[in-house]
Amino acid sequence: MTGADNQPSLRARLRSLRPDAFGADPAGARMERIRRSPNFADGVFQNPEGARTRPSGSMIEFAKGYFRKEERARRSPLGTVPVHATTLADLSAPPATGLRLTWMGHSSVLTEIDGRRVLFDPVWGDRCSPFDFAGPKRLHPVPLPLAALGPVDVIVISHDHYDHLDLPTIKTLAGTDTVFAVPLGVGAHLERWGVPLDRIHELDWNETAHIAGISLTATPARHFCGRGLRNQQHTLWASWAVAGPEHRVYHSGDTGYFSGFKEIGAEHGPFDATMIQVGAYSEYWPDIHMTPAEGVRAHLDLQGGRPHGALLPIHWGTFNLAPHPWSEPGEWMKDAAEEAGQAVAFPQPGEPFEPAGEIPSDAWWRAVSAPIARPWRSAEAADPAPVQREEVDLAGER
Repeated sequence: MTGADNQPSLRARLRSLRPDAFGADPAGARMERIRRSPNFADGVFQNPEGARTRPSGSMIEFAKGYFRKEERARRSPLGTVPVHATTLADLSAPPATGLRLTWMGHSSVLTEIDGRRVLFDPVWGDRCSPFDFAGPKRLHPVPLPLAALGPVDVIVISHDHYDHLDLPTIKTLAGTDTVFAVPLGVGAHLERWGVPLDRIHELDWNETAHIAGISLTATPARHFCGRGLRNQQHTLWASWAVAGPEHRVYHSGDTGYFSGFKEIGAEHGPFDATMIQVGAYSEYWPDIHMTPAEGVRAHLDLQGGRPHGALLPIHWGTFNLAPHPWSEPGEWMKDAAEEAGQAVAFPQPGEPFEPAGEIPSDAWWRAVSAPIARPWRSAEAADPAPVQREEVDLAGER
């Protein structure tokens, strides 16, 4: 028998799919509430501004570049990604300024704000996929075990894509006393995975939950949703504005650039820190993810450029989700922020920092990546013209 004969068949692997990986569709009273939402029309949730949730352009051209060997190599680090060895000592003493952020990779951020601990989009799993054997795999380990984080007051979820809502992570957290703040409809997944209903705060856009002395408001975003093979658009996506007695922070979740950032900033800002999605962008889906230039523009719109405020780039460096080179979001964000005169934080995964203190600025990714060959594109050139050709659904893939 050969080694190949010992490998499980595709059919056997499919049978090993985690049976509840897709979560649950909203039903009953939850679905009735969804139907009453002002953001739900024609049977689906709607974006604040029109957005194509499928790639524009020739998918043949996209596939040729995406699967080319040399292109695949550019989308991964050349060596071991440096990870800060986060310790209990790093997180046990309260932040001197009252606000501390610890980027755990991708969009996962532990935010310590005015004596409370908020964990955004925790993903501790090895793959962002419904399968154990396929799908985007981590490019660096998590900085510390989930149990080592200590007590968390609130877990905030931006939307239900696999790289933001992770089944094994949620199942672990379901066994704690932590409460969840999630967009409308996402509570169905959490209940399926063992989170009691009384620990779930499920919000529509512009609704606020008051938990442990802080307020958490679900704010609009320009994206989409879905975990299953059928994307019913019955779960909402959101960004989040969180305010304590002294500080305010913003987490973008996944979003394309849109004019609503200015309204969010006027209503909930100014912010002491913004956590902005700047990776996994592409000319094939320009409406649902932001480039670094657009991320800086969003930060300014949100009134994130206040004194001692900082922009933390998220949604890059951990998973391979787009055609761009692995280190490109870091390089281009560094250029865009300098061009705009904005403070931007570049911590290694797991490295805590206080926005009002010394901000990590070392370009750590350069030691493990090839130089970026393409020149920096200015903000004005960051919005590629769409090519209207065939479309393929991306639901649940990013």
